[in-house]
Amino acid sequence: MCALLPPPLFSFFFSLLWALPIAAGRTGDGGACLSACTCAGDLLDCSALRWKRVRGEIPAWVAHLDLSRNKLQLIDAIVFAKLRHLNELKLNNNELDSVPDLGPCSSNITVLNLANNRISKVLLEQLQPFQSLEILDLSNNNVAELRATSFPALPLKFLFMNSNRISSLEPGCFSNLSATLQVLKLNRNRLSSIPAKIFQLPNLQHLELNRNRVKRVDGLAFHGLHSLKSLKMQRNGIGKLMDGAFWGLSNMETLQLEHNNLTEVSKGWLYGLLMLQQLQLSHNAIARIRPDAWEFCQKLSELDLASNHLTRLEESSFSGLSVLDRLDISDNRVSFIADGAFRGLSHLQTLDLRNNDISWTIEDMNGPFSALDHLRQLFLQGNQIRSITKKSFSGLDTLMHLDLSNNAIMSIQVNAFSQMKQLEELHLNTSSLLCDCQLKWLPPWVAERRFAPFINASCAHPQVLKGRSVFAVDLDDFVCDDFPKPQITVQPETQSALRGSNVTFVCSAASSSDSPMTFAWKKDNEGLSDAEVHNEAHLRARGADVTEYTTVLHLRQVDFASEGKYQCVISNHFGSSYSNKAKLTVNSKKRRTMHSVKYSHNHFR
Repeated sequence: MCALLPPPLFSFFFSLLWALPIAAGRTGDGGACLSACTCAGDLLDCSALRWKRVRGEIPAWVAHLDLSRNKLQLIDAIVFAKLRHLNELKLNNNELDSVPDLGPCSSNITVLNLANNRISKVLLEQLQPFQSLEILDLSNNNVAELRATSFPALPLKFLFMNSNRISSLEPGCFSNLSATLQVLKLNRNRLSSIPAKIFQLPNLQHLELNRNRVKRVDGLAFHGLHSLKSLKMQRNGIGKLMDGAFWGLSNMETLQLEHNNLTEVSKGWLYGLLMLQQLQLSHNAIARIRPDAWEFCQKLSELDLASNHLTRLEESSFSGLSVLDRLDISDNRVSFIADGAFRGLSHLQTLDLRNNDISWTIEDMNGPFSALDHLRQLFLQGNQIRSITKKSFSGLDTLMHLDLSNNAIMSIQVNAFSQMKQLEELHLNTSSLLCDCQLKWLPPWVAERRFAPFINASCAHPQVLKGRSVFAVDLDDFVCDDFPKPQITVQPETQSALRGSNVTFVCSAASSSDSPMTFAWKKDNEGLSDAEVHNEAHLRARGADVTEYTTVLHLRQVDFASEGKYQCVISNHFGSSYSNKAKLTVNSKKRRTMHSVKYSHNHFR
């Protein structure tokens, strides 16, 4: 009778099932409407009348009967004796303590709603008469267990057991429903484990286990669900997914694991999910994505990792996700994005990185998003971005929506957004702008592209313009009288050193501001937190307003592990300046001697 609908639509369909006859405005025939009830077509609505028993004789023509929201404790089968056409019955929100005996009409009923009663047991003999039943709702009752003898062989397609007290699933409890069951909901129960192979339901397409108490999912837990399309296990407290936890779900398209305690993503627990398209992992404690995590999930189109503990996006973090369409990494702690972290995501259209700790990825990297050829939306609001360079967004030729709001942006280089010819919305709000001659281009460009409704930007420097909107500043007032943001004057130099020797890198910057200066050194884009560093400041010349700052990095007894690219970052209130990357190569005496011998031999041949 009832074709399978996707889970989000089913609840809507279920409510409409009772509302549509009323909306159609038809009247019943073959008998008068029961007093105090409402009739429309073949529907008799006797809901919310506070009845303790059915009052009067139900007309024989009734096919849809609504007795919900009363105070019924017992049902007299005699009342239903003449109802040869009855196929849908609502008894939800009453005080029934068992599945009622409805007499011969039970065999014709296809939809039975017993939600919000006091039923404590599901018994085979009570359900046996309902030989046509396709939809059964026992949600919000007091059922504590499902036994192997709970369900008779019925043509059941939809079974709702939400909000009971179920803590035990006996092996074989669903066996008699294996031929037909398509949707099973066990949300808000007390299940603490998933017994292996408990769901031998080859036709089941949607399974919900939200808000239970499952802490660990073992391998083969869902074996037998060959047709499953979606699995929901939100808010369980799951901390461990064993290898092969979802093995056998080769047709599953959606897996929702939000609000659990997962700490990493690995291919072990993703093994077998060959058709997975949507994976929801938000609100966990994920701090690591293993390099080969996505080996078995290469059809993934939507990945949600929002509200986790990620600090780094490595080059291998998303390797293999070539058809991914949407990636959400918002509300994490990401500060490190490796060069090439998004390589291979050529079909990505939406990337959400809002509310992280991103700074130098935008300020210093050369086209960090350049591999995203089809990106349409990029969300970067709520990060630590202070400057936008002309290479920050290079390669984003198809971008239509860029959100940089809630960043204390101080400088934006000319042509920073020039490649984005299709950009329709640029969101920006900052009161920290350095309004000098290098920002003169911004107001006319914003007006030309009609981005003004999305931008709220005001000056922080020079003092005469502080607090004024950039759109209220005369273009002649954008002048370069000073340079408060540090400017690198001495770059660290690439060098070679013998193993065991000491190495020094020197970096200097100048600024006309007396704003406090901070110094940092990085190796291969990683901050050196325990490095030996000496910093000093001095006036460039007597009476000058320019202060020069020098930072010196000392590396003692270098080893091969010391090799890499070193860079200094000098910052103040007006922004950060990044030096060139100086390469350190470490040689051993033995390797150097062998190289010399080889050179001499070749020279005299």
